[in-house]
Amino acid sequence: MHIGLIGGIGPAATEHYYRCLIAAHEAAGKKLDLTIVHAETSDLVRNMGDNNPQRQAEIFLPLVQRLEGAGAEAAAITSMTGHFCVNALTALSPLPVINALPAVNAAIAAKGLKRVGILGTKLVMGTRLYGAIDAAQIVVPEGEDFEACHDAYLAMAFACHATDSQRSLFFEIGQRLCDDQGAEAVILGGTDLFLAFDGRDCGFDVIDCAQIHAEALTRL
Repeated sequence: MHIGLIGGIGPAATEHYYRCLIAAHEAAGKKLDLTIVHAETSDLVRNMGDNNPQRQAEIFLPLVQRLEGAGAEAAAITSMTGHFCVNALTALSPLPVINALPAVNAAIAAKGLKRVGILGTKLVMGTRLYGAIDAAQIVVPEGEDFEACHDAYLAMAFACHATDSQRSLFFEIGQRLCDDQGAEAVILGGTDLFLAFDGRDCGFDVIDCAQIHAEALTRL
């Protein structure tokens, strides 16, 4: 299947998806057929802040049309934050939009988890990943941790780099989700979080939404 990715939101997240798709296709003995188009992170952040999924879907639509013109058979958004408009985009899109959220929910169910934490933007955390997870109870950072996680995430995503202080913050907040709120694992609810977590021992189990999404795309 020729996969079309809406990338650029942010650039590091797009690269992570690319690497995950390559690895998943190699593991499955398949050849990767892929086209990527670029969306602006600034548009996504503005429309997310305005809680305007329809406007963001309208921005994504011409990009999906370009993917269709390039021969893509399905489209996917390379951002968990970008999934805030996935339903609106699905309604407009000329291509099937492969939603990561059902795949993440299924992965949580398959692991038998009952209680999971989540890190990401305020919207992702506040909506418990857009209300799409019913396989387990979701807990979110409390008090100052909630704003601190959001601010650190956006700063990291725009910079395409995680500082030591940002990494320590995410690890500490994730550990509190486990120790204080009983989370058995922590969902990386922002794709760019791989910048902080990839190749690191954070001390708790994580659920990488991008990896799960890439594996779901590969199975298609």
